[in-house]
Amino acid sequence: MKKLIFPLLLAIFVSLGIAVSAAPPIPPSDPSSGGGGNPGPVGAPIDGGLGILLVMGAAYGGKKLYMARKKKQNDKKEKEILQNEVC
Repeated sequence: MKKLIFPLLLAIFVSLGIAVSAAPPIPPSDPSSGGGGNPGPVGAPIDGGLGILLVMGAAYGGKKLYMARKKKQNDKKEKEILQNEVC
């Protein structure tokens, strides 16, 4: 059952993405009707989410690096202790 969840969710999200991108764009309104009109498509800002993802990725990488160095130091100390006990 667990092996089916990921492919099923992936298929749902991919199909939703295709369905959303297949929708026709909304035509601009006629400016002569006095309705103000549609100013046209506006680009979505990507900076807010992208900045957060970059900071989170840097923090995660820093944590992984810190843990790897800490493990290396602990392994080195354990090796020295074992060598001292043998002698």
